[in-house]
Amino acid sequence: MPIENRERVLRAATASFLTRGYASSVDHIARRAGVAKQTVYSHFTSKERLFREVARGLAMSVLVELEGGDPREALLRFAIAYRERALGAQGIATFRTLVPEVSRFKATARSMYADTVGAMVERLAEYIGLAMREGRLRCDDPVLAAEMLLSMLAGIDRVKRLFCVTHGIKHDERRATSIVDTFLRAYKT
Repeated sequence: MPIENRERVLRAATASFLTRGYASSVDHIARRAGVAKQTVYSHFTSKERLFREVARGLAMSVLVELEGGDPREALLRFAIAYRERALGAQGIATFRTLVPEVSRFKATARSMYADTVGAMVERLAEYIGLAMREGRLRCDDPVLAAEMLLSMLAGIDRVKRLFCVTHGIKHDERRATSIVDTFLRAYKT
């Protein structure tokens, strides 16, 4: 039962933080989870620790694996999956929830960056670096290339979604294809 209660608290806290931000009360989270407030505190010593755990889980959900093969095919699969997760309703809600709290939880923010976007940049740079060494892409700084691709994939489209601008963001797969093709032209051998 303790593990089940912990999971119920995490689900309730995630839903609450996504809708109310850090202003969510532990009482509200406990009611939503169907547990006593003390049960919440028995699993998480503070609201801050609970928020950190929720934030880590949310941030990790955006990570996308990059599979090998032809660079265009692999990067296109990656781009479509990444845009779906990062720019989907939960990805935008996560961004809206986490960013305002960065200044409050600086150490947590740095750790979350390292475990999520930082890890994604690292994996993507590894893949791009290998393609560069194999002569499939022009040799350059693979970390910069990875950061540039991720920026192209989310960048202005995330801003549009944050501001509820829906014009021009409907054809995600076509847009992902265009972004990947533009990226590949920049790194053509």
